[in-house]
Amino acid sequence: MQTTDLLTVSDVAGRSGFAPSALRFYEREGLIQATRTSGNQRRYERGVLRRLAFIRAARNVGLTLEEVTAALATLPDARTPTKADWTRLSRTWRSRLDAQIAALEKLRDGLDSCIGCGCLSLKRCAMSNPGDIARVDGPGARYLPAPLR
Repeated sequence: MQTTDLLTVSDVAGRSGFAPSALRFYEREGLIQATRTSGNQRRYERGVLRRLAFIRAARNVGLTLEEVTAALATLPDARTPTKADWTRLSRTWRSRLDAQIAALEKLRDGLDSCIGCGCLSLKRCAMSNPGDIARVDGPGARYLPAPLR
């Protein structure tokens, strides 16, 4: 690789939309790698832009940093990931994304019906959490017992 193929922190920040501090954080976490110049300045290979795009997309759909780290660990270190590598990685998230899409559609449709139904009751509302045991007491604030000392 030619030194002209390497990108500076400001190049990567400008092209990826991440702040330089985020780039340093992701480097510390092992999500991206940088080399150093003789003057100790960071330089990134162009492939880091794809990794950063994946990190942004994954975080936008709610994946945790641990999940992103695990996913990126499946990509090859010795070469730039290919389309097949990215396809394999994205398949692992397909069912999760489908479930999130279904949950968002349910939320959207439930909000439409809730606004129109006027129920405003957590006992009857389709948007309530069925696992919430406090809902049987109806809407309103709940008082927690004083902490033990």
